Amino acid sequence: MRIGLAYDLKEDVEKELSPAFPPLEDALEEYDSAETVDAIASVLVDNGYSVARLGGGRSFLNNILSSSVDFVFNIAEGRGNYRSREAQVPSVLEMLGIPYSGSDPQCLSICLDKPLTKKMVAMSGVRTPKWEIISDLSQLTNMGALLFPLPAFVKPAYEGSSKGIRANSIARTTAQLIEIATSVIKHYQQPALIEEFIPGDDITVGIVGNSPAKLLGIMRVLPKENTQHFIYSLEMKRDWEQLLEYECPADLSSALSQQITAASTQIFYTLGCRDFARIDFRLGKDGNLYFLEINPLPGLNPKSSDLSIMANKMGLSYQHLILEILNSALERYPQCVAK
Repeated sequence: MRIGLAYDLKEDVEKELSPAFPPLEDALEEYDSAETVDAIASVLVDNGYSVARLGGGRSFLNNILSSSVDFVFNIAEGRGNYRSREAQVPSVLEMLGIPYSGSDPQCLSICLDKPLTKKMVAMSGVRTPKWEIISDLSQLTNMGALLFPLPAFVKPAYEGSSKGIRANSIARTTAQLIEIATSVIKHYQQPALIEEFIPGDDITVGIVGNSPAKLLGIMRVLPKENTQHFIYSLEMKRDWEQLLEYECPADLSSALSQQITAASTQIFYTLGCRDFARIDFRLGKDGNLYFLEINPLPGLNPKSSDLSIMANKMGLSYQHLILEILNSALERYPQCVAK
């Protein structure tokens, strides 16, 4: 079987950025490194598959039309700051009738839209922190926003990979809230999501499979140095080996682990995810579990991505992780398995 790899490399996207508009410091955060693409390609080749590197953006369009592939392993994040950008490659593949891994365009579009995701998850009965969306700077004069419970967390509404989630994203005063929200709207050219800050532990959950979706692991993210308001920020992720402890499996009670498992699978199915995903929660000091967000297209860097770290701590190899995702996807396409 010939498998195409769809991806967006950091260096490729950087070349397309306009020199007239210097990019934000975290502008390339969602995009992949050659290390990730090479690692996935190596797993596929080692397991007898032929691999075609399709890239992303315009290159992907040219390559998918000129390459003969039976299936596409997709990790492309899409181009631009559109809330539907992760759906770009799957949409093209569906138009061409080419099978692919991961969630479909509708799911990817919903999940990148954090406010819409929170609405759907809350309607399914899973608790999420109080939140408000600020689409326009004039809204910051609205009393509803100014009376928002403090401290509050402010982040871009349509980003992933911790873009816009920094050590200074927490507002302890109304003035800070207005300042941070203004900065998010201005620099990221999208609405700001204001979210109630929940003191407690960060929990991230990996899911692989479909029917049934299987728990890869429950991982607790702990700072090596105690801090009053810990934020699993971009700064922390970039220097995780020095600053963080990843506890997996998380040292939690059986009852709480079951609650997290049930909530995670419910969210996975509610949002229509496929093959794999990572779901983030806060375990509040009040004992309640709060959904934060979901990534149906989580990073797969063999060394630094949460899903890869989680698999390793659960005694699973990187090869096992990639093949689990691939085989979950292939099960949806009997015509590919037969080849």
